[in-house]
Amino acid sequence: MPEQKQQKKEEVSLEWIRKQFENFADLEDVELTVPSGKISLLFVKSITDSQAVSQRLITPFYEMDDIQAYFRYLTDYPGSEPATTREQANVLLLSGYACIESGGELCFFEVLKAENSSVKETMTESITQGPSDALTENLTVNLNLIRRRYQSADLKMESMVIGNLSRTKLAILYDDTRVDSQVLKELKERLDTLELDIVQAAGEMDRYLNSDRVRIFPKTIVTERPDRVVFNLAEGKVVVMMDTTGYAIVLPAIFSDFFTAMDDKIHVPIVGRFLKMLRVIGVAMTLWLPALYVAFTSYNPEIVRVQIALLIAGSRATVPYPSFVEVLIMLMMMEFLTEASLRLPRAIGPTATTVGGLILGQAATAAGLVGNIMIILVSAVAISNFMVPLNMMSFSIRVLKYVFVLAAAAVGLIGVVICLVGFTMYLCSLRSFGQPYFRLFVIDNAVSFMDKKGGRR
Repeated sequence: MPEQKQQKKEEVSLEWIRKQFENFADLEDVELTVPSGKISLLFVKSITDSQAVSQRLITPFYEMDDIQAYFRYLTDYPGSEPATTREQANVLLLSGYACIESGGELCFFEVLKAENSSVKETMTESITQGPSDALTENLTVNLNLIRRRYQSADLKMESMVIGNLSRTKLAILYDDTRVDSQVLKELKERLDTLELDIVQAAGEMDRYLNSDRVRIFPKTIVTERPDRVVFNLAEGKVVVMMDTTGYAIVLPAIFSDFFTAMDDKIHVPIVGRFLKMLRVIGVAMTLWLPALYVAFTSYNPEIVRVQIALLIAGSRATVPYPSFVEVLIMLMMMEFLTEASLRLPRAIGPTATTVGGLILGQAATAAGLVGNIMIILVSAVAISNFMVPLNMMSFSIRVLKYVFVLAAAAVGLIGVVICLVGFTMYLCSLRSFGQPYFRLFVIDNAVSFMDKKGGRR
């Protein structure tokens, strides 16, 4: 047994560590030399404190000018750990320790940097439970947040510079053992072909990465949440992070990814699935309610119950124009209020838009310009539109509902059905970096179950 332990200890070497940390763009590997000898110093820059490295490791080395005395200083220091096994060496380096080597002897010294002061709370992806920190506009800070959550030597990072004038730093992160190599290869090819002068935002880069000239749905996830980034890395996806922006790009993405909130994984499974189903129903209401109102009012009143048809007709008795004009006016007013709430100062934005919406709705109803049912319908659409956790999909849904309204205004319920079939076919034809965009997790589970049952796995 002691011989086995000794063998494990001998296997930990500087060359082995360098091999383990290949493709770590944030790995610093330097050699320090004084007349009495030299040492090798390795550490991961994104999770180590550069001032601590300078003050506790580099400066004492040159002041002592004695390798043996320097190693005694390191081993006697409270923040040092000896190297025993390969696993421990990996854990220490990924936990903010620096590795010092001389003559085959290794020592790990703690120089961890924990970014807390510059990290702010999430603004666009709030959750009820779980971590609330968000990515920042500093790439080094963002890498620190990710490395602290994903302490594995398999997490590789490659860096490059984008933009002839902006010279924006960009990092590609992936788990080497889980990533789809074809996706990674395609991403690098697209980045290599980009000829841009200025790149400042993740959303801007997302637009350049997608080659489709016309697209409605987002094919990559733009997120500000480090926990969402870590979760997707563990799922084998690739993450692109940029300096000067507080958002990361996750790819490839499928349609159901946009309906998943990070606190779904904190709730018990049945609650998480229920909440996800609510979001899907909310999107369906946003798309179909205004269109169905136009179809039932103008073309197909015989489909609904007589009481409902009479109720709608009574509420529209004083409205002087067709139903689709009524719907378009109210939907546009809602869009104006939404845009105003985004641009107004945060202190007065919610109050101003709420009061404005109430006054406009009540005044329009009292003047006979819109029906009472129309006010209820627009309010339901406004609420359900923002149930999607990721804003990029919310914005797409906001635009799509007008296509359904115009189709209903043209041919009634048949137009709504044609739109639904057409968009389903369009979703099925989409690919996100070669992956089927409309792939549902239900199908994945069914295929996995059939494979297991058939003995293929």
